[in-house]
Amino acid sequence: MSTVPATAERLLESEPLMAHLGTSVEGRPHVAPVWYRYADGVAEIVTTGRKLANVRRNPRVALSIQKDDAGQTEWMVSLLGTATVVEDEAETVAARRRINEKYDADPDAYAGNTLVRIDVGSATYRTY
Repeated sequence: MSTVPATAERLLESEPLMAHLGTSVEGRPHVAPVWYRYADGVAEIVTTGRKLANVRRNPRVALSIQKDDAGQTEWMVSLLGTATVVEDEAETVAARRRINEKYDADPDAYAGNTLVRIDVGSATYRTY
């Protein structure tokens, strides 16, 4: 059973918004934008570079998503969870296609990135 309230789940699944992934290694935070897909208490991203290296070193992450309209916040959801790097190429390709479909992007965009699954431990949300 998901720890994410049903209202927050609907918001997370509602539209293709940018998320910000927060990682921390050696006490230094790193926040970067990512595309994501959320379903059943798990967020999926595909990434590379520093974000991936940080997740490998410290799997405790945060994911923040916010919907604005003309500069006014409509809602925000923050997820805290544990990330797992998935080394399986078939799973990565399938996840990349799911994410790219959500954002109406080329299904093969971001080939070479690695799948990271985030099991959500807690969530906070607010609507305005």
